[in-house]
Amino acid sequence: MSKLGNIGARLYRGEVGYDFIGKRKIWYGVSILITITAIVGLAVSGLNKGIEFSGGAVFTTPKTSVSVTQAEHMAESVSGGHQAVVQKLGGGALRIQISDLDTKQSVPVQEKLAEELKVPAKDINTQLVGPSWGEQIADKAWQGLAVFMLLVVLYLAVAFEWRMALAALIALIHDITITVGIYALVGFEVSPGTVIGLLTILGYSLYDTVVVFDSLKEASKDLTKQTRFTYSEVANRSINSTLVRSINTTVVALLPVAGLLFVGGGVLGAGMLNDISLALFVGLAAGAYSSIFIATPLVADFKEREPQMKALAKRVLAKRAAAAAKGAAQEESPEAVPVGADDVDAGDGAAVVGPRAASRNRGRGRPSGKRR
Repeated sequence: MSKLGNIGARLYRGEVGYDFIGKRKIWYGVSILITITAIVGLAVSGLNKGIEFSGGAVFTTPKTSVSVTQAEHMAESVSGGHQAVVQKLGGGALRIQISDLDTKQSVPVQEKLAEELKVPAKDINTQLVGPSWGEQIADKAWQGLAVFMLLVVLYLAVAFEWRMALAALIALIHDITITVGIYALVGFEVSPGTVIGLLTILGYSLYDTVVVFDSLKEASKDLTKQTRFTYSEVANRSINSTLVRSINTTVVALLPVAGLLFVGGGVLGAGMLNDISLALFVGLAAGAYSSIFIATPLVADFKEREPQMKALAKRVLAKRAAAAAKGAAQEESPEAVPVGADDVDAGDGAAVVGPRAASRNRGRGRPSGKRR
């Protein structure tokens, strides 16, 4: 831990660092590749919409020894071929979702399921969900997402500047696209828990981004009045100074979410935990990535196009080139040597003297102070 703290302190002071901005084209390429993969997975596989969005019936059974695969075949058989999704709940209970069932169809399906599972029909809890209700949930989710995006852009534009707001918006779209694409590829069911998870990760995704932006805002004050660093270099120092903090907060946030995903969802078989935890896990990881490799490099690209930043970059490079030329000239020139009487230019009577000669001639023409 002490070594990690030392590294963090050195990163904060700028003593060490990684050139994130200089290699931004690599990160852009990786992000584009992942985003394209997510979009292709979404287009090919599509989202596995839950009963809340597609409409149908949900049957919750008491404890039974029937496996998930057997229950799926039973449910599809007794429902006349309707698609069924079965999840194992705690205590051996089953949650059976059958899409496109109305009220009249649900009663006979419930009785047939009770016969197949060998449990009393009254012990099976039945819930009906209409497709219109699911559409309302989807509409509300899209409205909430749009309002959130608008408020984020307005806040960042006021608190920082519009370039940072635009970069943060692109990073958010990047995170949501990857999360939704992972859902399509994995085949997890999209439920209201998924929507909650997606809306939650937006705040987490912005957290690290705002931290880096705040550091960059402070470091770039009066930047054009100096000639030591360009805007991209200051942005890179801001990323490095907050890198350890971003890693720590992300790891601390991912650990309990991983517990929900792998322990709660995998071991206990809790479906709702799967829906929420997968969205949180993927979104948190994507948000940490985008804050470092996407948002801040985009800000640097936007700012470097400004005329004053272009002029600053020219001044910085010119100063460095002059310093390099001066250093090369000093290395090539001979070292200064003591100058004696042979170095006196007889034409003008002036002597070009070095430091030692000057100190040697300093006392000439004056009384030495010694008694004769």
